[in-house]
Amino acid sequence: VQLQASGGGLVQAGGSLRLSCAASGRISNTYAVGWFRQAPGEDREFVAAISWSRTNTYYADSVKGRFTISRDNARNMVYLQMNSLKPEDTAVYYCAVGGENRIRTITPRDSSWGQGTLVTVSS
Repeated sequence: VQLQASGGGLVQAGGSLRLSCAASGRISNTYAVGWFRQAPGEDREFVAAISWSRTNTYYADSVKGRFTISRDNARNMVYLQMNSLKPEDTAVYYCAVGGENRIRTITPRDSSWGQGTLVTVSS
């Protein structure tokens, strides 16, 4: 599976952005699609994920109530709606596919990752 993230940009604090992740190829029903981010000088961190075949969603505590993940199976698309953005949300955002039972901890070594999209939130 190949993935491509898009939708990043510059936004003021309190604003919103919607990221898109386009997947080419078949995604297993036991997989989930996740969003991760990496800020300059920081480790990569899990943001959110959604089961490909069930209704399960997962969020990092830092984005709960502000970000919403959704999917469109027919179009092989996953979206991340980001509201009430904060300067600390500034990072390169990546989407990735992996087993649902370990989606929070997948890495580029063991799963499919797309190129990232930069989100910059100004104060």
